[in-house]
Amino acid sequence: MKEEVSSAITYALSKGFQIHPDAFKILEKIDVKELQSIIKQVVREKAKQNMFLINQSDLKMFVESEIDDSIENNHMIMFDPTKKVTSAEGIEGFLALFRDRYSKLLKIMMQRSQSKKLTPISNVTNGKLDEETYIAGLLMDRRIDRDVTKLVIDDPSGSIELLIFNKEIQDTANSLQIDQFVMVSIASGKNGGFFVKEILVPDIPDHIANRSKTETYAVFISDLHVGSKFFMEKEFTEFVSWLSSPDPIARKVRFVLVGGDIIDGIGIFPNQDKELLLLDVDQQMAKATELLDKIPKHIKVFIIPGNHDPGRRALPQPAIPEKHNMHLWNRDNFFMLGNPSMVDLNGVKILMFHGQSLDDVVGSTPGLSYAQPAKAMRVLLKTRHLSPIYGKRTPIAPELEDMMVITEVPDILHSGHIHVVDLDMYKGTLIVNSGAWQSQTPFQASVGISPTPGIAIIVNLATMKVFTKDFTEN
Repeated sequence: MKEEVSSAITYALSKGFQIHPDAFKILEKIDVKELQSIIKQVVREKAKQNMFLINQSDLKMFVESEIDDSIENNHMIMFDPTKKVTSAEGIEGFLALFRDRYSKLLKIMMQRSQSKKLTPISNVTNGKLDEETYIAGLLMDRRIDRDVTKLVIDDPSGSIELLIFNKEIQDTANSLQIDQFVMVSIASGKNGGFFVKEILVPDIPDHIANRSKTETYAVFISDLHVGSKFFMEKEFTEFVSWLSSPDPIARKVRFVLVGGDIIDGIGIFPNQDKELLLLDVDQQMAKATELLDKIPKHIKVFIIPGNHDPGRRALPQPAIPEKHNMHLWNRDNFFMLGNPSMVDLNGVKILMFHGQSLDDVVGSTPGLSYAQPAKAMRVLLKTRHLSPIYGKRTPIAPELEDMMVITEVPDILHSGHIHVVDLDMYKGTLIVNSGAWQSQTPFQASVGISPTPGIAIIVNLATMKVFTKDFTEN
């Protein structure tokens, strides 16, 4: 018997375990370099189940040929901005961006029956107003003057100021995001001007989400912040080890989706160097690669960038440049994508977006907070746009095409950025904010943000049932 196998058996016996004779054949097939860590994983998981016999089935998945091939693991990249990013410049670039936003969202709204009564804003301002008239455009301004809410809406033909007197409609108007697309029913006021009778937003329709044909699990994580003093390396290592464990759920995981902020980066905020263990971007990426590389090869890993990762910061972001992510490119089971991206996993459509714009949405919408990021993500689905507000904290590039419009309705919307695990279901779309693997930072403490780190979100793609596994419990 090999010395490594003998050592592994001795370890298991010392922990009070017995080993079934059939398990010995599997032990001899496992890479000797991995044997000790695998036995420790098996012992740890079986001890949790209060079972002290290691049998053949506990070890099968650690041999590549023993992986269950009946579990479906098909994927398709539906959208990735990486090769489409061709920034325009200056005012002309932003003009093209907002015209494209208007055009794409108008196309979505044209599916509504009210769209038959749409007219350009210039027709209305020139005095051509039917009994029931709708206009559509981007919300440029909103002001509250005493008991009256005033909106300014813009379309390619011009702009118009509208008045709202109805309390219920005012509440709807106050929840709108500046620069978002709206369709409005208007009428002439007795004393001149125009008032609002109804406000419609693009929104997603009620729908039944697609399902995987087999019981396949996808794991959602984000915001590792490797390189930070607050990165929870021990817990993240345990998570990666769990993916290789005999746990019955782990054995059916075929996808891991990483929602950005792989590393903490350099110069992202003032005095960041005081919070770093690794002071070089490439050192941080090398460490991240070392950790991610231990994910089993039968699991497909999809990675998008966040605002802390190297490369362009403005949205949309191309994939982390190859010169920085080194060994993660050109791997059979790793897929480096841009932010945002849409993937189809066993037929389930998943929209991945790091979530930078959630800062602006939370800051400008009454009733929202960082404690419940899924509610802010609902706003993105209602506006059919991942970054509706221009000119605040979220940098937006003057692209010729607005790639942040949600043209395809996702079955799952996955974001991170806020560092708080939160789940919701909206009109058939599962909303997942996947928390972080970084403990509370001094900045978060100063503004009262309480992160929920070290938790993996696990979704059964056949049923859409959601599990959470907390790796801080040990």
